[in-house]
Amino acid sequence: MDVSTREQWMAIVEETISAQPRVARQLLDMVRGLSSVTDGFSVDQMVHALQTATRAERDGADEQVVVASLLHDVGKLISVPNHPRIAAEILRPYVRDEVYAMIAYHQDFQGRYYYEYLGMDPNLREQHRDQPWYELAERFADSWDQTSFDPDYDHELLEHFEPMVHRVFAQAHSL
Repeated sequence: MDVSTREQWMAIVEETISAQPRVARQLLDMVRGLSSVTDGFSVDQMVHALQTATRAERDGADEQVVVASLLHDVGKLISVPNHPRIAAEILRPYVRDEVYAMIAYHQDFQGRYYYEYLGMDPNLREQHRDQPWYELAERFADSWDQTSFDPDYDHELLEHFEPMVHRVFAQAHSL
C-alpha cells in the first residue's frame, strides 16, 4: 500500500463499487444457511427469519427494518451468544442508528420470555428504557421476533425479500 498510486486506488474504488451487489447475495446465502440451524426450536432459523421479516412488513415497518428483521439472526452461523452484535455490525453501515440498535440489543429484549429459566434477569430491556430506539426494539422483540416460531404461519418466501436486501445493501451510508 505504501507504494500505491492515486490511479491504482481509483481503480480499486471503482471495482469495489461495481462489486457491491455481492454483499446482498452473500447475505441472502447466509439466510439460506440458517435452514440448517434449528437449535431445538419448532422451525429452523431461516423460517424464523422469514416469519420475523414477514410480520414486520405486514405491520407496516419500513424497508430497513424489514431487512434487519430478516437478517437479525444471521450471526448464529458464527456464534449464538454473540449473534445480535454480529448481525448488527453487518447492518450498521447500511441502516440508520435505531435499526442497528434494534438488532444489537434484541437479546436483552427477548430475555423477557426466557431469561428467568436460565437464572438471568428477564428485565434487561429496562436498562435501555431511555434510548430513542427503545420502542422500535420492543416492537421488534414482542410483535415480530418472539412470535415467529410458528410452523403454521404463512410467511413470505426469501425471493420476496431479495429486492429489498439488494436495495438496502446497494450502498453503505457510513463507515
